[in-house]
Amino acid sequence: MTDNQTVISVLENGVLRLTLNRPDKLNSFNEDMHLALRAELERAHKDTSVRAILLTGAGRGFCAGQDLGDRDPRKGGEKPDLGHTLETFYNPTLRLMRDLEKPIVCAVNGVAAGAGANIAFACDIVFAAKSAKFIQAFSKIGLIPDAGGSWSLARIVGEPRAKALTLLAEPLLADQAADWGLIWKAVGDDALMSEATKTAEKLASGPTVGLGLTKRLIQAAASQDLDSHLDMERDCQRIAGHTEDYAEGVTAFLEKRAAVFKGE
Repeated sequence: MTDNQTVISVLENGVLRLTLNRPDKLNSFNEDMHLALRAELERAHKDTSVRAILLTGAGRGFCAGQDLGDRDPRKGGEKPDLGHTLETFYNPTLRLMRDLEKPIVCAVNGVAAGAGANIAFACDIVFAAKSAKFIQAFSKIGLIPDAGGSWSLARIVGEPRAKALTLLAEPLLADQAADWGLIWKAVGDDALMSEATKTAEKLASGPTVGLGLTKRLIQAAASQDLDSHLDMERDCQRIAGHTEDYAEGVTAFLEKRAAVFKGE
């Protein structure tokens, strides 16, 4: 276990559990937390003992987005370059999440606002406590949805709902988010972490290469025509068919037993 103060990291049963840890600020991002989360995602890319990630927040919220305390315009000075913030901090993190060919499970334990909501939507399987809320809060301060929000919302819920969510900045309850397909499942608050942990451990014990290739294909589908995607399926299936996990899966099926995958 390592404690980077702003992100607590625990690796157990193949699951790298990452807890955003600024509960007094509703886990809003400052520079230290940006860098700590990025370091853990880079670790997950390289460390073969990490076979899934579980992302959650400490305290009563998941993440309230960017910490605005350091950007108080009443203090004067030059206007902030928020494009630099995105390019330096958020965008590398989102790319690491999307490019990671291992499953990322998210447990939204409370409010997820602004970039916090969009980081949750960038995960592969999202559970939310029934008390949780998702808020595209950007329009309240004159900004545009970032952390991939304008991209993911339009693809997941369609243009009309994406526009209403971002322009009106009204809270979206977990049950509604599940009904709209923004998240996988809304569960009772008391059951959130057990459900999310069970799912992450199930994925971590699965055929890691095949799961990663599946993630790659699903993410690519929206931007490809059928012929190109069929070629990509062919190439990915060729890779999967050469893994030890494929051989184990078929052997276990023929022997009528549970497969024991090693992620190889």
